[in-house]
Amino acid sequence: MSEFIIAGRTIGPNQSPYIIAELSANHNGSIIRAKESIKCAKDCGVNAVKIQTYTPDTMTINSNNDDFLLRGGLWDGYKLYDLYKNAHTPYEWHEELFRYAREIGITLFSTPFDESSVDLLESLNTPAYKIASFELADLPLISYAAKKRKPMLMSTGMASENEISEAIETAYSNGCPSVLIFHCISSYPTPIEHANLKKILNLQKTFNVPVGLSDHTIDNTASIVAVALGACAIEKHFTIDREEKGPDSEFSIEPSELKKLVVNSFSAWKSLGSGNFLRPQIESQNLTFKRSIYFISDLKAGEKIKPSDIRRIRPGFGLPPKYFDDLIGKVVLKDVKRGEATSLENIQGVKSY
Repeated sequence: MSEFIIAGRTIGPNQSPYIIAELSANHNGSIIRAKESIKCAKDCGVNAVKIQTYTPDTMTINSNNDDFLLRGGLWDGYKLYDLYKNAHTPYEWHEELFRYAREIGITLFSTPFDESSVDLLESLNTPAYKIASFELADLPLISYAAKKRKPMLMSTGMASENEISEAIETAYSNGCPSVLIFHCISSYPTPIEHANLKKILNLQKTFNVPVGLSDHTIDNTASIVAVALGACAIEKHFTIDREEKGPDSEFSIEPSELKKLVVNSFSAWKSLGSGNFLRPQIESQNLTFKRSIYFISDLKAGEKIKPSDIRRIRPGFGLPPKYFDDLIGKVVLKDVKRGEATSLENIQGVKSY
């Protein structure tokens, strides 16, 4: 499972989690608000901010047919065209937003939804591309973006195993150097009981690419658990203030929550360690509380050890308790005092094991 780099930051299973603040529609139609959000996310400590690149006309057509009307859920009653009209980030903002992000030192990239949006992002030298869950089956789009030879992050909401496999293969076969897939549940917001985070382990095993979480739950619990399961990137919708309602505000976190996500996900990653059996140095001070074998009698060199001469007691600086029976009848090689730790060096004929 290979690591890769976005704008100088290495991403992969041996790196701390890459945190992406998804701005989406939370600019609420204002470029000023968009720039304030980018700055706020940077101040919260994220690694990158992501936007979305489309227009209502690149997403759908302006139709009143029933197929184009949303029923139920967060956007109940919207016509598709009107939803995207309200939510989109205008193309004419993009150059200024990318320039602003570079000025303040935060990575910005985007989700393209058609070839024209890929062209726009490429002209702005985007460092990566994100493919949304709803576009994962759009293999022509993936092919087109892959040919730009930038890292590609792909969400897998609603996708079958075969669709995920096809998307990854399409990306690689068309020149994409690196692919990361996000476990994702396409429900807005996602109830925590439907987060299905064990899927992360399945995705890692099945596809052998870095795996992250695109998290639509309403707090940070799922993201922290995902890091513990090996997610190397977390994408979370972000808004400055949920009270300023917008299309995505209901499943977006605020600055205080985003700061906690950054801190807590890093702590979760640090807590994983290396997984080896070496005991950490920090435990050494507590050897006092581990049992080992000590002499409880004074013995002269050449005397044999009797059961009454040794005990398994604290502290833990002598031979482990498993040696107790082996020591009985053995000869001490030098004078020993009550309270002295046993060792292989001061007893004859004891084999190490």
